[in-house]
Amino acid sequence: MTDVYLSAAAYGKDKVKLLKVHKDAKDPKKQSVVELTVQILLEGAIETSYTKADNSVVVATDSMKNTVFYLAKKNPVSPPELFASIVASHFPATYKHISGAKCTVIQHKWTRITVNGQPHEHSFLRDGEDTRIAKVHFQRNKGFKITSGLENLLVLKSTGSAFYGHVKDKFTTLPDVYDRIFSTEVTAHYGWRLFKDIHDVRRTVATFDAAFEGVKDATLSTFATDDSASVQATLYKMTQIILRKFRDIDDVSYALPNKHYFQIDMSYIGTKNTGADAEVYRPEAYPAGYITATVSRKAKSVL
Repeated sequence: MTDVYLSAAAYGKDKVKLLKVHKDAKDPKKQSVVELTVQILLEGAIETSYTKADNSVVVATDSMKNTVFYLAKKNPVSPPELFASIVASHFPATYKHISGAKCTVIQHKWTRITVNGQPHEHSFLRDGEDTRIAKVHFQRNKGFKITSGLENLLVLKSTGSAFYGHVKDKFTTLPDVYDRIFSTEVTAHYGWRLFKDIHDVRRTVATFDAAFEGVKDATLSTFATDDSASVQATLYKMTQIILRKFRDIDDVSYALPNKHYFQIDMSYIGTKNTGADAEVYRPEAYPAGYITATVSRKAKSVL
């Protein structure tokens, strides 16, 4: 067909899994671990592999997997923003026809086990399914666009949340609620300023770690203490704390799906279990509310 063209293309390797063990130089029994899942996608002069079956421009995805392992051996894998930048910049530096790459790194949780009140030297547990994530888009002569994030963080509070004053029309069955359970699975992403080169990324390593802890703390503390008028209002308060504290972050996005718990009316058996008497709730998975927003920094603004 002559009236069509390849308008975008990228390919790569997904779900490259690795665990790196860091050993103390003075005592090899003192160790830490970092487990990652990596995705890498390449961009550039690769269109003929699609349009003309020309594999001469294809860096095999198996080679890409092996490269990730090699780079993990030769470089630090933490914080994930740095490792993703190292991986993404490697391919354009190695192959002239590759002009850019996207790398996503998910860091899985391993927390040191405490034995007799002391952290164990080399034993760990997974105390939650929440993950840290870094997404890097590197383009030759343009630099690094980095987005960090916190995902799969499940939270719940049993009071301190309301929802009332919403639009009411013929489709409305939801009454005003002045006290309810608030539960959600947090996805928070935050985008950084543009980094010009890998040295600029390396200089920001400490800030990446501080920001991740700061975003998690702002999320949890606001969730716990806010007298929530709505998920939307609580979400916005979280973003304000983050943007005030970290000036290198340009925008913050949240996705907060409702994890509903509904009161069970037991009046039919003469038992009060609604309103102030509610103690037993029914989890309801579907359908669920889904609240998202992105708050961005204005140029020259002061929050």
